[in-house]
Amino acid sequence: MPPFVSIIVPCYNEEATIRHLLDAVFAQTYPRGQMELIVSDGMSTDRTRDVIADFQKERADLAVRVVTNPARTIPSGLNQAIRESRGEIIVRLDAHSMPIPEYVERCVAAHQSGRGGNVGGVWEIRAGAETWMAESISFAAAHPLGVGDAMYRLDAKAGAVDTVPFGSFRRGLIEKIGMFDETLLSNEDYEFNTRVRESGGVVWLDPSIRSVYFSRSTLAKLAEQYWRYGYWKFRMLKRYPHTLRWRQALPPAFVSSLLILIVLSLWAASARYLLAAQVFIYFSVLGLAGSRLAFNKRKGFLLWGLPLAISTMHTAWGAGFLWSGVLNLFKKNG
Repeated sequence: MPPFVSIIVPCYNEEATIRHLLDAVFAQTYPRGQMELIVSDGMSTDRTRDVIADFQKERADLAVRVVTNPARTIPSGLNQAIRESRGEIIVRLDAHSMPIPEYVERCVAAHQSGRGGNVGGVWEIRAGAETWMAESISFAAAHPLGVGDAMYRLDAKAGAVDTVPFGSFRRGLIEKIGMFDETLLSNEDYEFNTRVRESGGVVWLDPSIRSVYFSRSTLAKLAEQYWRYGYWKFRMLKRYPHTLRWRQALPPAFVSSLLILIVLSLWAASARYLLAAQVFIYFSVLGLAGSRLAFNKRKGFLLWGLPLAISTMHTAWGAGFLWSGVLNLFKKNG
C-alpha cells in the first residue's frame, strides 16, 4: 500500500482559481483512496467555500475537508492544515496553482528514493487574467531580470537548492524542525527550508514535478505582493543573515540609490545627471529585454509591458525591504 498523502492548501478569497486546483488534485495519478485534501480557509468573503462545496458533491470519492484559519495568514493556515492532516507525506500546494497529474506520484517517489527532506518542483507561470498587462506580468515573473537565479521559476536541473515552491515532506520533518513560523507573514517557505538545510537536511528540486502558477493580474496587485515579499524578507534575514543572495540585495540597493540621488539632486547638478543616467540605463536594459521577448513571442505589448512589470517588482520589493529595515531601526532606538 503506498503511503497516505495529505495535500494542504492555505486559501483566502480564491473563488477565481480554487476550482482549477480542485480539478487538478482530482486528476492526480496517485491512488485517490490514499489522498486527502485539506483547505485551510481564512474565512473567505467571496464564493470560495461554495465552489469547494459544489466540488465535494460532484467528486465525493476524493476526501476534501475545509478547516477554518481565523488568523488569515499563510503560515497559520499551513499549520492548521498540518494539525488536521493524517498523511505520512504532506504536500503543500497553493490556491493559485494547478499541479500536473503526476505531481503527487513524483513527490512520493522522490521521498521514497531519499532525494531530500523537502522536495519540490518548478512553476509554469500563466497570466492571472486575459489582459496584456496580466500576460506581461506572467512573463516578468519567469524572467531572469525579474527573479534572478530563482531556479524554480526558470529552466532547472535536478539537485539541491536553497528553496522550492510549495514543497512536500514527511511528517517526521515537522517533528524534527517544527512547523511554519507564524510570525512571518511572507517568506515562510524560505525560512522553513533554511531550517531544513541547517538541520542537515536537503531541499531537493525535481524539474519533473511541475505545476502551473497563476500570477497577479494587475500592477497594483503585483506591487502589493512584492512589497510584502521585501518587507518580510528583511525580518527573515535578521535571523538568518547568511542566507542573503545577490539577487535579493539588488532591489533595495537600487531603490536606495534612487532615493539618495533624488534628495541630492535638489542641491547638486551632478546628482541630477547621475540620477538621469541611472534611470536611462535601467530602463534601456529593461527595454532591450522587452524588445527581445516581444520579437520572440510575437507579442508587441511586451515592449512596454515587461519593463513596467519588472520595474514594479524591483521597486516594490526594494521599498518593502527598506521600510521594514527603517521600522526595525526605530524599534531598536525606541
